[in-house]
Amino acid sequence: MRSSAQADPLLSHPPIGALLREWRTVRRMSQLDLALEAGMSARHLSYVETGKAQASRELICRLADVFGMPLRERNALLLAGGYAPQYQENALAMPAMERMRQAIELIITHQEPYPAFVIDRQWNVLMANEAAVRVNRLLMDGRESRHANLLHQVFDPADFRPVIINWPEVAEKFIRHVHEQLAAVPTDRALQALLADVLGYPDVPRHWRIRDLENGPAPLLTLAFRSRRGELRFFETITTFSMPRDVTLDELRIECAFPADDHTAAVCADLAASA
Repeated sequence: MRSSAQADPLLSHPPIGALLREWRTVRRMSQLDLALEAGMSARHLSYVETGKAQASRELICRLADVFGMPLRERNALLLAGGYAPQYQENALAMPAMERMRQAIELIITHQEPYPAFVIDRQWNVLMANEAAVRVNRLLMDGRESRHANLLHQVFDPADFRPVIINWPEVAEKFIRHVHEQLAAVPTDRALQALLADVLGYPDVPRHWRIRDLENGPAPLLTLAFRSRRGELRFFETITTFSMPRDVTLDELRIECAFPADDHTAAVCADLAASA
């Protein structure tokens, strides 16, 4: 099925050749490498990249498989090739997502009395359990966060940043994660803009602007916070959907915080009892 976007000049998409070259560059693949992996000739691939040949829908899907593209980027590649997207994108509030939304709510509810958040690919906090609200209120002395975006919360000196005891280690971990996201999805302009925004906050090391390929991350990072109830320490786990067929589900992750010591566990339990 051909996409109506091809006939509508108001709906423009990057040329498929430009996308393929960008992905090849990041994946460090030559035209020959990509052609061999996709089961096509290097000449045909060259013609597709230069616009001299039309790629079939099946070929575009094979190229997306070779690159390991997330669902959103697969749709973008199809649109660039003149075809309709393959994967739907439903908001969590849509009836089609009811069962998945129930599963998410079950996970974050059962995480009580410890915090849990639902984050999208752009680090926006979409959902949070009551424990997260209580702990955040304690850390912020009752003040509301200025941002709904987790990266801005961590990097903004007027938000959560002052209460994070080990902020350099935590912030570096977040930056490393964003760089890894961009390495996996080089065409994500929104994430590139978000990274530029957070790197613009005060006292952010300049070398964080470049992905660190030499120093590996710590096996597990504990997040330490100062509060009027004393130091609180958490570690996190991340849950994602297996084999999603929807763009929204493909980009969601559920972050669950667990107490790293008995004092933190006791404070979380006391906050829940007081509520």
